[in-house]
Amino acid sequence: MAVPIAENVYWVGAVDWEVRHFHGYSYHTHRGTSYNAYLVVDERVALIDTVMRGFEDEMLRRIAEVVDPARIDYVVANHGELDHAGAIPAVMARAPHAILVHSKRAADSLGKYLPDGWKRQVVGTGDTLPLGRKTLTFLEAPMLHWPDSMFTYIPEDKLLLPNDAFGQHLASSERFADQVDPAVLWDEARKYFANILTPFSKLILRKVEEVQQMGLEIATIAPSHGVVWRENPMQIVEQYVRWARGEAGAKALVVYETMWGSTAEMAHAVAEGIASAGVKVRVFPVPQTDHTTVVGELLEAKGIVVGSPTHNRRMLLNVAALMEDLIGLRPVNKIGAAFGSHGWSGGAVPLIEQRLKEAGIEVVQEGLALTWWPTPEERAQAVAWGRAFGERILESLSRRAE
Repeated sequence: MAVPIAENVYWVGAVDWEVRHFHGYSYHTHRGTSYNAYLVVDERVALIDTVMRGFEDEMLRRIAEVVDPARIDYVVANHGELDHAGAIPAVMARAPHAILVHSKRAADSLGKYLPDGWKRQVVGTGDTLPLGRKTLTFLEAPMLHWPDSMFTYIPEDKLLLPNDAFGQHLASSERFADQVDPAVLWDEARKYFANILTPFSKLILRKVEEVQQMGLEIATIAPSHGVVWRENPMQIVEQYVRWARGEAGAKALVVYETMWGSTAEMAHAVAEGIASAGVKVRVFPVPQTDHTTVVGELLEAKGIVVGSPTHNRRMLLNVAALMEDLIGLRPVNKIGAAFGSHGWSGGAVPLIEQRLKEAGIEVVQEGLALTWWPTPEERAQAVAWGRAFGERILESLSRRAE
């Protein structure tokens, strides 16, 4: 059913319980997702964003619970990606007099994705659209996370509709953040930021500062995925600032792929050493652990060590794919190191070090490469190597706190 989120403002989106991959296969949505659309009913009626193609009937049914879809005067596209814009044709077919409202940059994306011929209105930062008692105010937010992205703000309700910012990939029968398990909520919010918004950390800090300078009062934040923040909504904004700054605790990840178990044995020894330094450690074998989970955990960890055996003078494919993800995401203020085993010839460890540097991760100690299976003495060497990495984490955090 349609759910009120403010006076005469309703969630009319769709819940996708089944989706398990997003952005191709790069994002694993273990808990599904939602496509949030918001209906504002006033003297004029506005629909803020739509849903993924295939879910338009679900959205239109919810709209019809509140108002005849033919009454929609404006369809606001905060972002042109098809999980939000895919149902625009279905809405425009039911409301042929409606005007499609979007940013200047969205003319390119929407123009390529969707058929033309509709009435359009291009808006920019500071532009307003009066509906009667309520007003839509627009704020361009380029690269959060597309060049065409913008926020819609309703000052009368102190309601921010930021599209892909502050969301989570989470299918839920509840519509508000305070109604769901906090552990689940923050796990999904963290993964969402880490896997989608990390490359734009500097832009996020600037946008938050811009919103503060504009003096916008915010009582509710209604993103386009997941649940709505209505109790202390600034908690997610404050968390975004911490994540964008790269603030992290004394925590490390040990991520590895193994062929015959030698690199796995090293990984366990390295993790033992890191823990002995007083640093929390999480161990993730790949591909048993998907990249979405690893990247999400890295967001609040200071360091990452990556291990792989050498195969054809290279690292194994799943580690290589993870490194490509990290290069694209460029996590903020992280340190790293590489380890691995090899037989007749090596090569994986220096390649991992190179990829870590390309991802903007500071390599803080020489890589550890062992041949064949680690002897008891070599296992002790791996423990010591891990402890040294843990100590580097503590030193780095201490310097940052000064």
